Amino acid sequence: MSDRGIPASFRNMHFFGEHTFSLYNSKNERVWCKFHFKSQQGIKNFSNEEAAKINGMDREYMGKDLYDAIEKKDFPKWNMYVQIMSEKQAKNHYENPFDITKIWPHSEYPLIEVGVLELNKNPENYFAEVEQSAFTPAHVVPGIGFSPDKFLQGRLFSYGDAQRYRLGVNHNQIPVNRAKVDVNEYHRDGAMRVDGNYGGAPAYTPNSLGVWTAQPHVMEPPLDLNGAMYYYDPKDDPTDDCFRAGGNLWRVLTEEKKQVLIENTASDMASVTLNIKYRHATHCYLADTEYGERFTKAANLDMNKVIELSKLDNQGLVKATLSDNM
Repeated sequence: MSDRGIPASFRNMHFFGEHTFSLYNSKNERVWCKFHFKSQQGIKNFSNEEAAKINGMDREYMGKDLYDAIEKKDFPKWNMYVQIMSEKQAKNHYENPFDITKIWPHSEYPLIEVGVLELNKNPENYFAEVEQSAFTPAHVVPGIGFSPDKFLQGRLFSYGDAQRYRLGVNHNQIPVNRAKVDVNEYHRDGAMRVDGNYGGAPAYTPNSLGVWTAQPHVMEPPLDLNGAMYYYDPKDDPTDDCFRAGGNLWRVLTEEKKQVLIENTASDMASVTLNIKYRHATHCYLADTEYGERFTKAANLDMNKVIELSKLDNQGLVKATLSDNM
């Protein structure tokens, strides 16, 4: 809903991973990591009116813009950064550092520049190089590992399953997905296997031939687990604060950006039922008093009612805003 809601092009937007990964070294020392990419082209965005006009003329505008820039050798670039959090910091962090709905404030965990990503070649065959590409967060190299991020844990399984269903069990043999340097893995056989399939090597471990042995020096270090595990709903976690990040973001926005946010939200929610408007206004108020007051005014709601709703717990708020006949 902010002015960054509609990027003017893929080239003019930052991007970042929502998940927490880990980095570890040869001494089995681990830190938690988030990846960020900041556009060297700068941020540029469309208003609702500009986006509606362009979408009406060319629905493939974003893809065409990227393709044309690469063809003209105006190669888009992004600076790559990491945020680092130690295991000790994670244990003492004021909220769950593995919750994808939370951010790590840059003031506490500054961006560390590590390189540049450049797009400098368009696909020559769209089907072979794009439609057959198979992405999964489980594809990592030694030195990069995973985390207790529950959403990531699910994706480690589900993305691979989706690719096996879509492209077949040996989708990693397709050139666009094949590792540039040959690797040994336990996977073998299956339809459309197109290489030597490990010849006559045994298909089990341990074995007396000394193959398929583990490589401890590239294995992710074990993870110490402690504390409570909340299985169902993050709101059951007493340390969970759903409003801190939203309030912090509001407070760093300029007045111009605050006004755009309020106007976009009020406009897009004009046809929403009254109870949902009040629920949203209450959430805004809990994030920041000014934020809530300004949205309440823009949506023509009763401020006193919003304040009363803000005193309820989550279940109370849901119950009080179940009906449109408030």
